Amino acid sequence: MTDLEELKQRVQKLQSRAATAKTQLHDLAECLPNYWTEIVTVAEKTFDAFAQLDAAKRELAASENSR
Repeated sequence: MTDLEELKQRVQKLQSRAATAKTQLHDLAECLPNYWTEIVTVAEKTFDAFAQLDAAKRELAASENSR
C-alpha cells in the first residue's frame, strides 16, 4: 500500500470518527438539560476528532499536490 493510499484510508477512518462524535454531540444537545455535565467531555471529543480530520485532510491534499 502506498503512502497516498494509507493517507486516504486514514482520512476515511477519521471522517467516520468525526461523524460519530458529531452525532453524539447532537444527541446530547437534544437531551438537555439532562446530562448537561457531559457537555464539555463530548464537545472536547468532537473538537479533537475534527481537528485530527482537518490535519489529515491537509496532509492528504499536500501529498496529492506534490505528485
